Amino acid sequence: MSRILVIDDAATVRQYHRGTLESAGYTVDEAMNGLEAIEKVLQSPYDLYLVDVNMPKMDGYSFVRQLRGMQVHQAPAIMVSTESEAHDQTMAYQAGANLYLCKPAKPQALLGYVAMLLGRKTP
Repeated sequence: MSRILVIDDAATVRQYHRGTLESAGYTVDEAMNGLEAIEKVLQSPYDLYLVDVNMPKMDGYSFVRQLRGMQVHQAPAIMVSTESEAHDQTMAYQAGANLYLCKPAKPQALLGYVAMLLGRKTP
């Protein structure tokens, strides 16, 4: 089963995404910021990353940039943010994100994108 790391400083957002993803059969782990996420990636890389943009210690853009420079399995990264300006999306793609979604991500849409990026049938 695919392993997904949800990275967000808000516990309620992590729980929301965890519930949505686990209901579709994914194994989910959580990190509170990019720095904690890097530590988890070094222990065991994931199949997909769901990344908030604005976080303390290491923001989402920095996490994805660092991830892309690491010698680990390069899994898809979905950036999820309240920031909806075009330059925010551009920055996410320049950092190495595969997709940019605005919060709150609707469960069915999120699951569809996750399935697509993982090469699975839509749940």
